[in-house]
Amino acid sequence: MNVTPQPSPRVPDKVGVDGLEAKWVAVWERDGVHRFDRTKPREAVYSIDTPPLTASGSLHIGHVFSYTHTDVLARYQRMRGREVFYPIGWDDNGLPTERRVQNHYGVRCEPALPYDPSFTPPEKPGKDVIPVSRRNFVELCRTLSEQDEKVFEDVWRRVGLSVDWTLAYQTIDPATTEISQRAFLRNLARGEAYQSEAPTLWDTTFRTAVAQAELEDRDRPGAYHDLVFRTGEGAEVLISTTRPELLPACVALVAHPDDERYRDLVGKTVCTPVFGVEVPVHAHHLADPEKGTGIAMVCTFGDTTDVTWWRALRLETRPVLGRDGRFLPEPPRGVPAEAYAPLAGKTVHTGRQLLVEALRADGSLRGEPRAITHAVKFYEKGDRPLEIVTSRQWYLTNGGRDEKLRAKLIERGGELNWVPPHMEVRYRAWTEGLTSDWLVSRQRFFGVPIPVWYPLDEHGEPDHEAVLVPSDSALPVDPSTDVPPGYTEDQRGKPGGFAGEVDVMDTWATSSLTPQIAGRWSLDDDLFRRVFPYSLRPQAHEIIRTWLFSTTVRAELEEHVLPWRDAVISGWVLDPDRKKMSKSTGNVVTPAALLDQFGPDAVRYWAASARPGVDTAEDQGQMKVGRRLATKLLNVSRFVLGLGLPTPGASVTEPLDRSVLAALARVVTEATAAFEGLDQARALQITETFFWTFCDDYVELVKARAYGDRGEAAADSARAALTTALSVLVRLFAPVLPYTAEEVWSWWQEGSVHRAPWPEAPGVDGDVALLPLAGSVIAAVRRAKTDAKVSMRSAVETLTVSASDAVLTGFAAVSDDVRAAGVISAVATRPGDGELAVEVTVG
Repeated sequence: MNVTPQPSPRVPDKVGVDGLEAKWVAVWERDGVHRFDRTKPREAVYSIDTPPLTASGSLHIGHVFSYTHTDVLARYQRMRGREVFYPIGWDDNGLPTERRVQNHYGVRCEPALPYDPSFTPPEKPGKDVIPVSRRNFVELCRTLSEQDEKVFEDVWRRVGLSVDWTLAYQTIDPATTEISQRAFLRNLARGEAYQSEAPTLWDTTFRTAVAQAELEDRDRPGAYHDLVFRTGEGAEVLISTTRPELLPACVALVAHPDDERYRDLVGKTVCTPVFGVEVPVHAHHLADPEKGTGIAMVCTFGDTTDVTWWRALRLETRPVLGRDGRFLPEPPRGVPAEAYAPLAGKTVHTGRQLLVEALRADGSLRGEPRAITHAVKFYEKGDRPLEIVTSRQWYLTNGGRDEKLRAKLIERGGELNWVPPHMEVRYRAWTEGLTSDWLVSRQRFFGVPIPVWYPLDEHGEPDHEAVLVPSDSALPVDPSTDVPPGYTEDQRGKPGGFAGEVDVMDTWATSSLTPQIAGRWSLDDDLFRRVFPYSLRPQAHEIIRTWLFSTTVRAELEEHVLPWRDAVISGWVLDPDRKKMSKSTGNVVTPAALLDQFGPDAVRYWAASARPGVDTAEDQGQMKVGRRLATKLLNVSRFVLGLGLPTPGASVTEPLDRSVLAALARVVTEATAAFEGLDQARALQITETFFWTFCDDYVELVKARAYGDRGEAAADSARAALTTALSVLVRLFAPVLPYTAEEVWSWWQEGSVHRAPWPEAPGVDGDVALLPLAGSVIAAVRRAKTDAKVSMRSAVETLTVSASDAVLTGFAAVSDDVRAAGVISAVATRPGDGELAVEVTVG
């Protein structure tokens, strides 16, 4: 007699993945599902130092890729019962925002202009760029950043990021500025921050200094020029250089101490061509006997090696290039004005042409320039080669010149749990290869102001050694509008008065403090103690040298601890040609269309399938698989719950039911171990593999019994196993497929699945071999029906199973379920010595 179970009253008639995000985003926000409870003790908190996203332009699929990895881990930890501190930040200061504002509004910043409180930018930029004051420019930066961030927030909510939006911060908001300035002033008080007049890598387009971590080498065409220098006795010395335009900046020649060709020349002087300036010849181990003619021209400054030689050999300084990338109007000391005059005010390119012509005319150019391709240093966001100019800048110690600090930072890297482990090599190589301290000042406008002033002497010149600092209670300050202690505004810029620092902090100098900013260090000590040190730092591998390293530096200087326990490093998203997706190369894919086409859970599935640290192609085929998985989870859940819930207190008694729960117990154990190892891809793979076995084999095998074909007790066993397995599977999928999981959970459970406990392994003893055995037999039956071109509902006349006695014993325990699922009239078995063999006779 069939027993008709009572269906669950909340299962909808139709199900689908489309539109789930619109339903559940609002519910999550209303119910505070992702809200951080700051009353929980430190040991219960799992804190995440999330990358603040550059809020300029638009998101691309690479952002969704890496941020999904973090969100999956956050959702898992929340279900493990931990209180997850998961803020989001917007990195809205610095060059990207300034560029966007300039292009969007058609303006440029002119700091000398007065503030115009009534200024309104045009709706559309015109042909002529409008100059505006610094304050007006900064206001436009803030306005556009806030608009961009609102758009970004909408996308992130749709993607399903479970961040606590009440914890959002900006890298230039008042609280962030106060924290950044306080940290800087503490560095200054301890002697870790200092200023220095020194050769500095300079981007002539952006008119700003560039730090070592922001450099990249790009291959560019060039040419070797062979120049003739002469000794006092008239002997010729041939120099090969790619930068003949820097000849007036030449201060020495350098050869290797073991190079016998030039040994007799060391200690003497030679005369530069065209300009006739005497320069010394030195020996130094960095000179390469195999490069060019083996003897190098040292100029101030052509490259970083010039700087090294200039320092080591204590050479003169003859700068010729200004911050605009043009030749200075006046020649350096010792260089004849008449010979230099044609170069004044010219670009580097024009200066090179003029000097090559002069060298030809002088007879000092041997042969013609020889074309080469060589690596040239660029600012990572710049379009022109960097120059080196002498300027006053602010630095922060980072181990580049302090061996003790360097050793401590390397030690910290060893303490960190790296996922994947080989990423530590990048950190160590960067730290060991540092050659200078961290340049943290920038000659820009939209950034955290460096909070100092300088007294002016009787001539109105600043005394940079006598730094004026604000009181701690006055923070945050803007030296361009605020006044230092003991002064009044009418003394600004006047002899005997003061001048404010005009530089701002490098954006990394702020971002390096994200643990402190998100945790509100120095503003909310109770919160900071609950979240710091953090549990997790997720980030991309290309910013290990910048963000991860610099955060480690700041934590070491201030707290003397590692700022997190684990670092999970994501790979890049690649285009179909296996090239990294980036805005600069123009090959990015924005997520909106993909979210519309496949749904957020499907896009998350693609992202979560990638192992930590592995570069992954944007793959719509994988997103289709994710959509199919989410759809199947909805449909199988609808079927299982449509059978009705088991009788209260029902036991799982049938062998196949016990087998599926025993197998599921292994899945829970292995998936949990993968998540604890911060490998969400492995956890997803384990869960998904079992899920398809559950749907394709187990559900089909027990369907008839669940409907009551073998009585109420057997039906209750099936329904108990089905609902138990479904409860576990929905929770295992919840971190990756949050919308689908929440929808299914709501059909028969109270509260959010994302606050439900992480599943424990079902405590049911069972023979895990029975499910795959039954699955193999029923699969053979299906193949036979397919080959016979009949419906799966068609009857099978006979099924014969051959196997060892042990296997046949197991098959006997599940044969009734196999018979019902395959619509089999007769089942026979016979002993066999080999592997399982199945014979099917279709009626």
